[in-house]
Amino acid sequence: MTTRTTRSVLELPTAVDPLRWPDVARVPQAPVRGAVAWWLLRRAARQRRIGVQLPDGRCLVAAPPGAPVLRLHRPESFRQRVGAGGLIGFGESYQAGDWDAPDLVGLLTALAEAPETLVPAGTGRLRRLYVRRPPEAELGTPENARRNISRHYDLSNELFALFLDPTMTYSSALFPLGPDGTPQADWAGLPAAQHRKIDRLLDLARVDSGSRVLEIGTGWGELALRAAARGARVVSLTLSTEQQALARRRIAAAGLTDRVEVRLCDYRAVQGSYDAVLSVEMIEAVGRAYWPAYFATLDRVLAPGGRVALQAITMPHERMLASSETQTWILKYVFPGGRIPSLRAIADTAERETGLRLRAAVGFGQHYAETLRLWRERFAEHAAEVGELGFDQVFRRMWRFYLAYSEAGFRTGYLDVRQLLLTREG
Repeated sequence: MTTRTTRSVLELPTAVDPLRWPDVARVPQAPVRGAVAWWLLRRAARQRRIGVQLPDGRCLVAAPPGAPVLRLHRPESFRQRVGAGGLIGFGESYQAGDWDAPDLVGLLTALAEAPETLVPAGTGRLRRLYVRRPPEAELGTPENARRNISRHYDLSNELFALFLDPTMTYSSALFPLGPDGTPQADWAGLPAAQHRKIDRLLDLARVDSGSRVLEIGTGWGELALRAAARGARVVSLTLSTEQQALARRRIAAAGLTDRVEVRLCDYRAVQGSYDAVLSVEMIEAVGRAYWPAYFATLDRVLAPGGRVALQAITMPHERMLASSETQTWILKYVFPGGRIPSLRAIADTAERETGLRLRAAVGFGQHYAETLRLWRERFAEHAAEVGELGFDQVFRRMWRFYLAYSEAGFRTGYLDVRQLLLTREG
């Protein structure tokens, strides 16, 4: 039996530009796989205690009190996309406005719990029908890497400034803990939490006055600024022209141009010898095939007695192996060429390819969930300004889905973020 519930008014794309979003504008036809997707949706909704609401307000699957609800606006388009494209189709269906959710994070969190159980045992073979390998044009070669980075980080400095805090730090913060041991996160405290994260990483690498520091992945320059304020001399590498320009302006405004050099340079091309090598959430952009080259670079430029301090998003090793050759929605639309490593993969690659050894790893994934929540809320508050910058409704929905999808991953523990220390033997 179906039940009727109240619908809310939601912002949906009025049109989809087929030149900008060809796979969102086009609805594929996959009737058999679409029927399977429809069956899997109902099964997953009952299993995960999620409601599914039809356009006329009736419930395909009734939601328990307080449970998240998936509201279908175009059910046929939804099931054709998911049937043809799996999880990529699920994301594209959201971009197109085929479905929505009053609590998007809650819905995605429920779906992210134990993802290996979403599909019944024995039906995994169906995955071959829609899973694709990442395009060769997005593999992390020196030629491709700059284009991959540009697609995300060169979108617009003004866009990122709308939802990042004044430090312009685009990685997990480290918040103070409350009496119950949970991160105490609010917008006013985000800059201090970002500085706490950076300072902890600098301390891990023992950066002080006179240190020769290499940073791989400049961002918008906050780590380089804080290292230089300690008296270090910093070379920072980026492949983003937008980030390089703004980081240089921020460094000049701080009066630290004599201590920081921001280079437009691939990590594989860097030369020199450094007491400390730091990299914050950059290994995820390297790609699994190039992790050996990445760690070989760290080893090559690290001075005797030096320390490598990384901040990295990680995932369970088994899930990393299962998805390592798979094209995903995130890779297609947000971070082309990337791949999230496992802690084991980091340790094994460093040991196999270099003299570096993993000495310490501290995780703080729930802090990333809170960081993403603050960014997501800020992005929603400034949606009109995002539109004024020229980003259409499909883009804005894509960005909301990306931030919510990532937050759900950290809330379930499927993803973690860690600060790592690597040194050589002896």
